[in-house]
Amino acid sequence: MNRNVSENLLGVKDIEQPKERGTRFTLNGALWSLQALFGFFFAGSGFGKVLLYDGALYATAPQAVAWYAAVPQPLIVFIGVCEVLGGIGLILPAMTGVKPKLTPLAAVGLTLTMILAAGFHIMRSEYELVPANLLLGGVAAFVAVGRWKLGPIAPATITTSRALKSSAVLGALILLAFVPTWYTMTSVQF
Repeated sequence: MNRNVSENLLGVKDIEQPKERGTRFTLNGALWSLQALFGFFFAGSGFGKVLLYDGALYATAPQAVAWYAAVPQPLIVFIGVCEVLGGIGLILPAMTGVKPKLTPLAAVGLTLTMILAAGFHIMRSEYELVPANLLLGGVAAFVAVGRWKLGPIAPATITTSRALKSSAVLGALILLAFVPTWYTMTSVQF
């Protein structure tokens, strides 16, 4: 292994390690990681709210999440639909290359949702919930700026490979986020 030794002004020897090949941190990689992780999170969380269209589930929901009692059922379902679409929007338009400008728009929508949620929780003196809203909103804002200005995705034509990848992501979303959420909400007593 090749090592370079140099002395700085204080006489301390610095040993420079050779740069390793392999994984390196890139903005594009960070954005894709955040898009996937938070896309699944928002879609799963939103799906739980969408399930509250069922009156029986809505009636028992405040036992698990106190703020549900302060929000009308149609508004909770609407927020859930927005979160599901926003979560999917973080991933699929960029992945397929079809209308990739929808990805930063989805991130902006999720940022706005989290800002409004933080304000709602502050008004209700639920300060312990605000940091989560700020973290989620901050990540969504980072993705919005990242995909709009710093690392935009160029539009592309849909190919069989991209369509299959997108189908696999939707399948994974259903199996890893929607099914467990549905099972938990319909089978577990709060």
